[in-house]
Order: sequence, then C-alpha cells, then structure tokens
Amino acid sequence: MTSAIDRRIAETRARIRTIDPEEALRLQQARALFVDTRPREQRDEFGLIPGALVIDRNVLEWRLDPTSETRDPTAAAHTGPIVVYCQQGYSSILAVDELQGLGVPDVYDLTGGFEAWSAAGLPVAAST
Repeated sequence: MTSAIDRRIAETRARIRTIDPEEALRLQQARALFVDTRPREQRDEFGLIPGALVIDRNVLEWRLDPTSETRDPTAAAHTGPIVVYCQQGYSSILAVDELQGLGVPDVYDLTGGFEAWSAAGLPVAAST
C-alpha cells in the first residue's frame, strides 16, 4: 500500500518543473539562483553547492514570494531561473509546488536533491 505522502509526492512531481543535476549545472552556469533548503546539520555534514542561497524550509515561501515584504534581497534582485533543492529531493518537490502557487516564475526542483548533485561528481564546497 502506498502512503498518502508518497502519492502526493508523485502527483506533485508530475506537475512541477524538475531538472536533473546536469541540467541544473547548465542553469547554474547561466546564472540561475540555487536555493538550499536543508537544515544546518545536513549542510555541515554533506557540504554545499557553491554559490547557493541558504533559506530554511520553514520560511522559504516568505523569502521567495514576489509580493512578500520579507522577501530575501538576493532573490528579489535575481532575474531568471531558480533551482530549489533539499537533501534527497522530497521536501523540495513540495516547496517548488508551493512557490509556483505563489507566482514565483521559472522555479525548478533538483531531482534527487543534493545527494544526486554530489553523486554526479558536481562541485561541492565545505559548509562554513
């Protein structure tokens, strides 16, 4: 039996924009904004995608909503694609769905999250 959250993840994945690590790298090279929603413990243990903006998942919508008074200044100044990721690509699927619903344009989920990025041999920096 499939759990309710597994069904929701599958349904959400089917309607949002997802990209694999190689496409995410191409977007990064074209100046996409990467947003890391992982908790500090995961960033400290596994590292960071260089240049990513860290925004805790619990405030993500407020920091990226184009109409929010508490929008992150880096996000507000950015034009172009936004790539959101978590550790394994599950919570970021739901986050991208919420952001699309708020009218955030050109937002993508990194399929497989940080783990997929790292496993593809793409650049990783130590957390500071």
